[in-house]
Amino acid sequence: MFRRVVRQSKFRHVFGQAVKNDQCYDDIRVSRVTWDSSFCAVNPKFVAIIVEASGGGAFLVLPLHKSGRIDKSYPTVCGHTGPVLDIDWCPHNDQVIASGSEDCTVMVWQIPENGLTSSLSEPVVVLEGHSKRVGIVTWHPTARNVLLSAGCDNVIMIWNVGTGEALITLEDMHPDVIFSACWNRNGSLICTACKDKKVRVINPRKEEIVAEKDKAHEGARPMRAIFLADGNIFTTGFSRMSERQLGLWNPENMDEPISVHEMDTSNGVLLPFYDPDTNLVYLCGKGDSSIRYFEITDEAPYVHYLNTFSTKEPQRGMGYMPKRGLDVNKCEIARFYKLHERKCEPIIMTVPRKSDLFQDDLYPDTAGPDCALEAEEWFEGKNGDPILISLKHGYIPTKNRDLKVVKKNVLDGKQSRNVENTSPGHKTPSPAPSIKHEGKLDEILKEVKSLREIVSSHEKRIAKLEEQMSKIHN
Repeated sequence: MFRRVVRQSKFRHVFGQAVKNDQCYDDIRVSRVTWDSSFCAVNPKFVAIIVEASGGGAFLVLPLHKSGRIDKSYPTVCGHTGPVLDIDWCPHNDQVIASGSEDCTVMVWQIPENGLTSSLSEPVVVLEGHSKRVGIVTWHPTARNVLLSAGCDNVIMIWNVGTGEALITLEDMHPDVIFSACWNRNGSLICTACKDKKVRVINPRKEEIVAEKDKAHEGARPMRAIFLADGNIFTTGFSRMSERQLGLWNPENMDEPISVHEMDTSNGVLLPFYDPDTNLVYLCGKGDSSIRYFEITDEAPYVHYLNTFSTKEPQRGMGYMPKRGLDVNKCEIARFYKLHERKCEPIIMTVPRKSDLFQDDLYPDTAGPDCALEAEEWFEGKNGDPILISLKHGYIPTKNRDLKVVKKNVLDGKQSRNVENTSPGHKTPSPAPSIKHEGKLDEILKEVKSLREIVSSHEKRIAKLEEQMSKIHN
């Protein structure tokens, strides 16, 4: 497969290794929904997996250390009324996750610090606006509380999760189903792949298409498009002869690709996972039993095949750990969470090195969990590059603040103006209590009343007993 002269690369000897059985997550009923998302999302604290659920949609959230057999009664996140199609962890808060579902809603959840002890059915916020199922959710890379969702209504919505509002709605840009949507490195642009075979580069705040390529791949099967760190676009798709292809494009000039490669004739959609620090792209085909990886450089042929990691079992989905969740002492440069029919198996990619010292050429500073902007600043037009951290001493997670959502009270103009000027983390809830809250208040008052009655009856009983005791002693 496009072998040429052996070129020098520190990633030539990257090798993959599946972990031992006791480090897998077993007895999980992975979702059977026919949708081409990865079904799995991971971060340095948790692995989340979309699972089969009767009468609704659910996903599991497991602390990373909780490997082994997962009990059937293990709590799930189960607020959706239709199957969950996509999940994504917030890059700025390891306890916040968004989910998109067939029930046309997006929900944002706050997971307790140590994981779930009981099933979670109350999201922090429900984002309603799509008229058909929501198949894509993806957080903004550098602005807090900004979330993109794309539905089968061919509409992209960009939400301020802190206020629960859709501030940008991109309609009439995609005449057909959107297969993928991806932010660029600083979140100023998005690129999409659509069933009409076009790859589009969109400026969401100006609501305009800045570049597009018709028939980026000529085959009819789904495409994927992602931004690389240098602003170029990497795509996967199918040729007219149904061969799988990958392409590299410059958005400044989309007429001709920088490079296109034919791969093989499998029919699984290729999910690309990208590491901006090392410029490696990993391709995991749904239904394949392998992960292929490539290095992207600025010398021809630009996309260099490195190697393939193969196993016997096909993969139903795949999670990809952010760089800050890896073990730098073992020269681990990527970790995947491969979904089988009944289990999730971590796969570790390492670069063999003899030295025990920190390998700074493998670990340049990487995107940390701090956001560069607040949601309001981004919607006003500001951009911010990712705030980088060093992994030299490993990544130490910090305490995350809770996600607070403030619904603006439309009737109270003054109130909503004040809310706009505060940051999403410190907002004051609107004063109008909802009917639901009033109902809860009544319940609590009743409970307090009954507790008081119990306490006073106990006090009487104790007084009686004390009286009897004193009579006995006398």
